[in-house]
Amino acid sequence: MSETHPSAARNSYNTTIRVIALVLALGTMMPAVSGPREQAKRIHDRIAGVPPSADTLAQMVDEIENNNDPLAAAMLAIEHPGFYNVTLKNWATPWTNEDQTPFAPLNDYTATVIGMVRDEVPFNQLLSADIIYTGSNSPAYSNSNNDHYETMENQGLDLKQVLQQNTQSSVTGLPPEGTAGVITTRASARAFFIDGTNRSMFRFTMLNHLCKDLELIKDPTRPSDRVRQDASRSPGGDSRVYFNNCVGCHAGMEPLGQAYAYYNFEYTDDPEIGTLAYTPGSVQPKYLINSSVFKDGYATPDDRWDNYWREGPNASLGWDSNLPGTGYGAKSMGEELANSHAFAECQVTKAFQAVCLRAPVDRADRNKIAEITSSFKSGYNMKHVFAHAAVHCAGE
Repeated sequence: MSETHPSAARNSYNTTIRVIALVLALGTMMPAVSGPREQAKRIHDRIAGVPPSADTLAQMVDEIENNNDPLAAAMLAIEHPGFYNVTLKNWATPWTNEDQTPFAPLNDYTATVIGMVRDEVPFNQLLSADIIYTGSNSPAYSNSNNDHYETMENQGLDLKQVLQQNTQSSVTGLPPEGTAGVITTRASARAFFIDGTNRSMFRFTMLNHLCKDLELIKDPTRPSDRVRQDASRSPGGDSRVYFNNCVGCHAGMEPLGQAYAYYNFEYTDDPEIGTLAYTPGSVQPKYLINSSVFKDGYATPDDRWDNYWREGPNASLGWDSNLPGTGYGAKSMGEELANSHAFAECQVTKAFQAVCLRAPVDRADRNKIAEITSSFKSGYNMKHVFAHAAVHCAGE
């Protein structure tokens, strides 16, 4: 009986692996070819997370095959409760925590995103509106815990049906001028206004809503006159580190992050039990800590913000020329961020990834994102964004 030489066996095995890898690669590169039924099913699966019913599938196939309107088919899928309870919940929840996990419990931040999409509230109000979504279930909304939303989720309630639009000023007691969309929800405060110096809130707002972490947009050419006293000008005893690295983020971040100067998350022993504090006219002590690190640094006097990034390389973020680029408080600063081109493109890209189950990979994908972004900016309707992205990834 003959034996196969080990090296020959390895070569045969390696050849097999290469063939499999090639087949898989070609499968990912080749456009999916699908009939109307397959397209309809894929659109529904991606949008709602579950297969369509027979009736819904028939309606969707009719829209695609007979009316040549796959977008209408996608809008039918968006009516399924799974789009709200699963797709949108998983889409928005990572924005509500520093770990960026989708497995966190439902909260007022996520519920507000879901409600705004359902009601087609212009999404550029996300960071500025006096808005919050609650349910009618017990226990009622509380400023000090998340029980209202966790009960809603544990009971498996249909979020499409039960969420009710309210104003934060009527539910949480914040004055209208102190509200700033999801930024001033309890979940957001619990994650990003807790302890620290409120720089976390600015960093994660940029990351979650403009898809830009600070390292990607640091610009050492901006004036550094607003960098606070607690930032060392010579880390490790070397001033070059500050001038060549640190100042690139701080110079632009500090004058924008000053908008949050009146906010804090206050708790006693348990950080899960705490409330958002807003002290108009009184800067939170965290903005003035460690003043001896660099006494000649900026001592924050109020919540005035200025966007130094409107000039220099970060002008490419596409700031709205109809806005002044300066103001007071989180509300107007949220408007500044959410009316940038980067904000719109970020929402579209994340929705694309959610329903296509992948990042954009080629020119066709990038062109589609640019097209959807342009359309999105005309009305900021997130339902249409999800629908257009799902149609693009449905196959030809």
